[in-house]
Amino acid sequence: MIEDKRWKGVYSFEDSPYIMEILTGLRDKNTDSIAFRKGLVKLGRYMGYELTKTMDVEKVRVETPFEETEGIIVKDRRNVVIITVLRAAIPLMEGLIKVFEHARVGIVSAARGKAPKFEVEMNYVKIPQIRPEDIVIVADPMIATGSTLLTVLREVKKYGTPKRLIVLGVLAAPEGIEKIKREFPEVEIFVAKVDRELNDKGYILPGLGDAGDRAFGEPVKITTLPQVHPIE
Repeated sequence: MIEDKRWKGVYSFEDSPYIMEILTGLRDKNTDSIAFRKGLVKLGRYMGYELTKTMDVEKVRVETPFEETEGIIVKDRRNVVIITVLRAAIPLMEGLIKVFEHARVGIVSAARGKAPKFEVEMNYVKIPQIRPEDIVIVADPMIATGSTLLTVLREVKKYGTPKRLIVLGVLAAPEGIEKIKREFPEVEIFVAKVDRELNDKGYILPGLGDAGDRAFGEPVKITTLPQVHPIE
């Protein structure tokens, strides 16, 4: 885990060869949807493991079959709330919940519009009440312009003030990080890698494309409903 010196509380996992190998597979344009989803699940799990290194632990005594010894429990692991930003973050959440099996899960449906306004439409919100001892992890694979995450973070704040508020993603662009940090300097950001920049359409470069479309397929636009004839 490496702290990015450009911002306080922004970390990448470029020092992990395994996470970088998974990311390489996700970047490959020839990776199909099944492999892409599996890659996101793996990233969620292993980034979750890394995240436990930043959590509070408590020393305990435990009885082995032979004698008493000292061990630990990760106290914070019992107080995690995962906010899943539909739809791309579903596999990421699946991986995270393998590490944080006690987590309460919230769902937010938020979609970013086209350039240059990048207006965000939020259609569905289901977030559990947040307690002062909670660690809230907002899972969204791509931190691009930051517009979607700003909308989600504002919504999350309505449900309480957590111990820590974390954004966890696969890739981030500097522009998106800057925007989030300006409004929410206390938010911690963990990504596999911080990429170079955004293009004029708001996509991360070199990036990996649209994570939702690559994981679940590009939506089909139906302009007219098919005619249904009754069986006589």
